[in-house]
Amino acid sequence: MDALATLSAAAGLAWASGLRVYLVLFVIGLLGRLGYLVLPDALAPLSNDWVLAASGVMTVAEFFADKIPVVDSIWDAVHSFIRIPAGAVLAAGMMGLDNPVLTMAAAILGGAVTSSAHLSKAGTRAVVNTSPEPFSNWAASFSEDGMALGAVWLAYAFPWIFLALLVLFLILVALLLPRLMRVLGALL
Repeated sequence: MDALATLSAAAGLAWASGLRVYLVLFVIGLLGRLGYLVLPDALAPLSNDWVLAASGVMTVAEFFADKIPVVDSIWDAVHSFIRIPAGAVLAAGMMGLDNPVLTMAAAILGGAVTSSAHLSKAGTRAVVNTSPEPFSNWAASFSEDGMALGAVWLAYAFPWIFLALLVLFLILVALLLPRLMRVLGALL
Protein backbone atom coordinates (compact mmCIF):
# COMPACT_ATOMS: atom_id res chain seq x y z
CA MET A 1 0.00 0.00 0.00
CA ASP A 2 1.40 3.42 -0.87
CA ALA A 3 1.49 6.29 1.61
CA LEU A 4 -1.69 7.95 0.33
CA ALA A 5 -3.68 4.71 0.44
CA THR A 6 -2.40 3.98 3.95
CA LEU A 7 -3.28 7.49 5.15
CA SER A 8 -6.74 7.21 3.61
CA ALA A 9 -7.34 3.79 5.17
CA ALA A 10 -6.19 5.03 8.59
CA ALA A 11 -8.42 8.11 8.38
CA GLY A 12 -11.34 6.04 7.04
CA LEU A 13 -11.14 3.52 9.86
CA ALA A 14 -10.89 6.33 12.41
CA TRP A 15 -13.84 8.25 10.97
CA ALA A 16 -16.08 5.21 10.60
CA SER A 17 -15.23 4.14 14.17
CA GLY A 18 -16.83 7.35 15.37
CA LEU A 19 -20.11 6.04 14.00
CA ARG A 20 -19.92 2.23 14.37
CA VAL A 21 -16.75 1.00 16.02
CA TYR A 22 -17.74 -2.67 16.31
CA LEU A 23 -18.95 -2.83 12.72
CA VAL A 24 -15.62 -1.43 11.56
CA LEU A 25 -13.67 -3.91 13.68
CA PHE A 26 -15.77 -6.81 12.41
CA VAL A 27 -15.73 -5.87 8.73
CA ILE A 28 -12.01 -5.12 8.62
CA GLY A 29 -11.24 -8.33 10.51
CA LEU A 30 -13.50 -10.37 8.24
CA LEU A 31 -12.03 -8.86 5.06
CA GLY A 32 -8.56 -9.61 6.40
CA ARG A 33 -9.58 -13.14 7.29
CA LEU A 34 -11.04 -13.77 3.83
CA GLY A 35 -7.94 -12.35 2.15
CA TYR A 36 -9.58 -9.28 0.62
CA LEU A 37 -7.38 -6.96 2.69
CA VAL A 38 -3.84 -7.34 3.87
CA LEU A 39 -3.90 -6.02 7.42
CA PRO A 40 -0.78 -4.51 8.96
CA ASP A 41 0.76 -6.62 11.72
CA ALA A 42 -0.72 -4.36 14.38
CA LEU A 43 -4.26 -4.99 13.09
CA ALA A 44 -3.84 -8.66 12.14
CA PRO A 45 -5.45 -9.85 15.41
CA LEU A 46 -8.76 -8.45 14.12
CA SER A 47 -8.97 -11.48 11.83
CA ASN A 48 -8.68 -13.97 14.72
CA ASP A 49 -11.75 -16.17 15.33
CA TRP A 50 -12.22 -14.95 18.90
CA VAL A 51 -11.88 -11.30 17.96
CA LEU A 52 -14.27 -11.76 15.02
CA ALA A 53 -16.79 -13.46 17.32
CA ALA A 54 -16.52 -10.71 19.95
CA SER A 55 -16.75 -7.88 17.42
CA GLY A 56 -19.61 -9.67 15.65
CA VAL A 57 -21.62 -10.01 18.87
CA MET A 58 -21.00 -6.35 19.68
CA THR A 59 -21.93 -5.33 16.13
CA VAL A 60 -25.32 -7.00 16.57
CA ALA A 61 -25.76 -5.42 20.03
CA GLU A 62 -24.86 -1.98 18.69
CA PHE A 63 -27.16 -2.43 15.69
CA PHE A 64 -30.19 -2.99 17.94
CA ALA A 65 -29.20 -0.56 20.69
CA ASP A 66 -28.85 2.19 18.12
CA LYS A 67 -32.44 1.80 16.95
CA ILE A 68 -34.02 2.64 20.34
CA PRO A 69 -33.90 6.40 21.10
CA VAL A 70 -33.19 6.36 24.87
CA VAL A 71 -30.88 3.35 24.65
CA ASP A 72 -29.09 5.00 21.74
CA SER A 73 -28.29 8.12 23.77
CA ILE A 74 -26.97 6.06 26.68
CA TRP A 75 -24.98 3.87 24.29
CA ASP A 76 -23.43 6.95 22.66
CA ALA A 77 -22.52 8.44 26.05
CA VAL A 78 -20.78 5.25 27.18
CA HIS A 79 -19.10 4.79 23.81
CA SER A 80 -17.52 8.23 23.95
CA PHE A 81 -14.92 6.42 26.05
CA ILE A 82 -14.64 3.46 23.65
CA ARG A 83 -15.00 4.79 20.09
CA ILE A 84 -12.41 7.55 20.33
CA PRO A 85 -9.55 5.43 21.74
CA ALA A 86 -10.47 2.61 19.33
CA GLY A 87 -10.33 4.98 16.36
CA ALA A 88 -6.95 6.25 17.56
CA VAL A 89 -5.62 2.70 17.88
CA LEU A 90 -6.96 1.72 14.44
CA ALA A 91 -5.36 4.76 12.80
CA ALA A 92 -2.04 4.12 14.54
CA GLY A 93 -2.18 0.41 13.72
CA MET A 94 -2.92 1.12 10.09
CA MET A 95 0.06 3.46 9.80
CA GLY A 96 2.34 0.79 11.26
CA LEU A 97 4.43 0.52 14.37
CA ASP A 98 7.89 0.88 12.79
CA ASN A 99 8.26 4.56 13.60
CA PRO A 100 7.05 5.54 17.10
CA VAL A 101 6.76 9.21 16.13
CA LEU A 102 4.55 8.43 13.14
CA THR A 103 2.54 5.99 15.25
CA MET A 104 1.91 8.60 17.94
CA ALA A 105 0.99 11.27 15.37
CA ALA A 106 -1.41 8.84 13.68
CA ALA A 107 -3.02 8.00 17.04
CA ILE A 108 -3.49 11.67 17.92
CA LEU A 109 -4.92 12.61 14.53
CA GLY A 110 -6.98 9.40 14.36
CA GLY A 111 -8.48 10.19 17.75
CA ALA A 112 -9.33 13.70 16.58
CA VAL A 113 -11.01 12.39 13.42
CA THR A 114 -12.92 9.79 15.44
CA SER A 115 -13.95 12.46 17.95
CA SER A 116 -15.34 14.69 15.23
CA ALA A 117 -17.40 11.86 13.76
CA HIS A 118 -18.59 10.63 17.16
CA LEU A 119 -19.53 14.07 18.49
CA SER A 120 -21.36 14.90 15.27
CA LYS A 121 -23.23 11.59 15.40
CA ALA A 122 -24.07 11.77 19.10
CA GLY A 123 -25.13 15.41 18.95
CA THR A 124 -27.25 14.96 15.87
CA ARG A 125 -28.87 11.84 17.29
CA ALA A 126 -29.66 13.60 20.56
CA VAL A 127 -31.61 16.17 18.55
CA VAL A 128 -33.28 13.49 16.37
CA ASN A 129 -34.21 11.51 19.50
CA THR A 130 -36.45 14.36 20.69
CA SER A 131 -38.90 13.41 17.94
CA PRO A 132 -41.80 11.37 19.36
CA GLU A 133 -41.95 8.97 16.41
CA PRO A 134 -39.29 6.29 15.96
CA PHE A 135 -38.95 6.51 12.18
CA SER A 136 -36.54 9.46 12.07
CA ASN A 137 -34.33 7.67 14.62
CA TRP A 138 -34.36 4.48 12.56
CA ALA A 139 -33.59 6.41 9.37
CA ALA A 140 -30.66 8.16 11.07
CA SER A 141 -29.40 4.85 12.46
CA PHE A 142 -29.55 3.01 9.14
CA SER A 143 -27.89 6.00 7.47
CA GLU A 144 -25.03 5.80 9.96
CA ASP A 145 -24.66 2.07 9.30
CA GLY A 146 -24.36 2.80 5.59
CA MET A 147 -22.03 5.77 6.06
CA ALA A 148 -19.62 3.73 8.21
CA LEU A 149 -19.44 0.94 5.62
CA GLY A 150 -19.34 3.41 2.75
CA ALA A 151 -16.52 5.40 4.33
CA VAL A 152 -14.37 2.31 4.79
CA TRP A 153 -15.01 1.22 1.21
CA LEU A 154 -14.34 4.71 -0.18
CA ALA A 155 -11.16 5.10 1.89
CA TYR A 156 -9.75 1.93 0.36
CA ALA A 157 -11.16 2.22 -3.17
CA PHE A 158 -10.74 5.96 -3.84
CA PRO A 159 -8.30 7.48 -1.34
CA TRP A 160 -8.21 10.96 -2.88
CA ILE A 161 -11.99 11.26 -2.91
CA PHE A 162 -12.29 10.02 0.67
CA LEU A 163 -9.60 12.41 1.94
CA ALA A 164 -11.22 15.35 0.11
CA LEU A 165 -14.61 14.51 1.63
CA LEU A 166 -13.00 14.11 5.05
CA VAL A 167 -11.47 17.58 4.83
CA LEU A 168 -14.89 19.00 3.87
CA PHE A 169 -16.49 17.12 6.77
CA LEU A 170 -13.92 18.47 9.25
CA ILE A 171 -14.49 22.02 8.01
CA LEU A 172 -18.25 21.55 8.32
CA VAL A 173 -17.86 20.17 11.85
CA ALA A 174 -15.70 23.13 12.84
CA LEU A 175 -18.40 25.47 11.57
CA LEU A 176 -21.49 23.63 12.84
CA LEU A 177 -20.43 21.95 16.09
CA PRO A 178 -20.70 25.13 18.19
CA ARG A 179 -24.27 25.62 16.92
CA LEU A 180 -25.14 22.00 17.61
CA MET A 181 -23.83 22.33 21.16
CA ARG A 182 -26.01 25.42 21.71
CA VAL A 183 -29.07 23.50 20.47
CA LEU A 184 -28.24 20.59 22.78
CA GLY A 185 -27.77 22.98 25.69
CA ALA A 186 -31.19 24.50 24.97
CA LEU A 187 -32.76 21.03 24.84
CA LEU A 188 -31.26 20.11 28.21
